[in-house]
Amino acid sequence: MKNPYIYGYLPLFTILLFSLTFGIYTVGESIEIFTSIGVYAGMREFLSDIQLRVFLLIIFTLLFFMIFSALKVISETIHEVGMLLFSKDKEGETMRVARGGYVILFFGALISAFFIQSIIALMIVVMVTVLVYFVFTVYKMSHFMSFTGMIGLIFFEIIFWATFITTIVYVIFKLYNGILASLPFAN
Repeated sequence: MKNPYIYGYLPLFTILLFSLTFGIYTVGESIEIFTSIGVYAGMREFLSDIQLRVFLLIIFTLLFFMIFSALKVISETIHEVGMLLFSKDKEGETMRVARGGYVILFFGALISAFFIQSIIALMIVVMVTVLVYFVFTVYKMSHFMSFTGMIGLIFFEIIFWATFITTIVYVIFKLYNGILASLPFAN
């Protein structure tokens, strides 16, 4: 008998790896920004270069860890609400079968370590990994759901994520425009 919790640690390691790779990239970019605005020399009076990079890495990795963890909680909640609405599975067999997809996310996080120098490449790795995970999950669940239930679940998740991302982008642009409009030299 296989242990049902064998993949339980993979989401944590996946989030840690993605957070670390994004954190390393962000440290390099923030050092360049600090240098260009003249703050880096002042920071170096209090900390050595290694200490500053380690402190920034801890802060940025923690920030990305919180973002990825929140996205994981939201995605699991939305997925389970979709399963509640569209699945006829009463034993939770579909959720058990879909856990094998955690391996896909883990390998995507490992691959992201090779693309630390480019934010575009990191974003592409994350998007491709999530897309492959989504296709794998839909395929595995298709054995336990009706065709209309699968279509309903897919559209439910796509509509939610499209609405969620559009709302976040809208709020960011409104904040950005509000900040620019409030600057005295912008008039």
